Amino acid sequence: MLDEADDIHPLFYGAPKTTEFKKLRKRIVQNVREAVEHYGMVDRDPAKTPKWLVCLSGGKDSYTLLAVLHELKWRGLLPVDLLACNLDQGQPGFPATVLPEFLEKMGVPHRIEYQDTYSIVVDKVPQGRTFCALCSRLRRGNLYRIAREEGCDAVVLGHHRDDILETFFMNLFHGGRLATMPPKLVNEEGDLFVYRPLAHVAEADCEKFANGMNYPIIPCDLCGSQDGLQRQQVKAILDGWEKNSPGRRQVMFRALTNARPSHLLDSDLFDFKGLATNLVQDSDNHQEIPKLS
Repeated sequence: MLDEADDIHPLFYGAPKTTEFKKLRKRIVQNVREAVEHYGMVDRDPAKTPKWLVCLSGGKDSYTLLAVLHELKWRGLLPVDLLACNLDQGQPGFPATVLPEFLEKMGVPHRIEYQDTYSIVVDKVPQGRTFCALCSRLRRGNLYRIAREEGCDAVVLGHHRDDILETFFMNLFHGGRLATMPPKLVNEEGDLFVYRPLAHVAEADCEKFANGMNYPIIPCDLCGSQDGLQRQQVKAILDGWEKNSPGRRQVMFRALTNARPSHLLDSDLFDFKGLATNLVQDSDNHQEIPKLS
């Protein structure tokens, strides 16, 4: 049966009562709780309650993030204050009333901020180039400002497992480095954390969850309308691998949590020059003997 009104946050009212959806919801909640604990996203200082700015774009991922964080807080498993925030970037046709009405209806504390970064991006980016980099940079700067104004300790983003994996391969194929989106970092100014609690959650689970809850999804037409994006190319490659070998995405993601610097080639991470065996040469009989400790 459905959750009773006094048993769950309003974001979960009307949740499908199928066994499949209940398992999906439980899996996502467990994945998020695991990431929060594993990467130390909560300050356990009893004298202070952290405050998180939860960034809401209106996409499936951010709705999933918002709902799961509120469920964990509702159940006493996430001792933080949550403030949802949507940055309206002035994209033509953006349905500006959808998120405010949804958040009001759900009783979610929120802030809606309007900043026309769209015009800046269109003006600055040469024709034929993608908008993503500049758009992201301007968005992030505004979110940091809002977090400071609201007294937040962290900016919380809805990047999931597949975003992290795709970014790794984008850096591998196009950037010449082994790097991706970390689940936890400190911004360049050093005054805010950036968290990604969906780090262990599959994109497909976010989509099934948001669709099952019938949340009012807002597509990103600014970036999604452009063809030939590197991320879309990488996504297609990963989709092909997953189709041929189901579960491959999770195996590759697990590799990101199991790095071995001594088995790579970065001498800044591992002292190859100082590497030595535990044997020394006996100059009298030319035999190797154990090195004394």
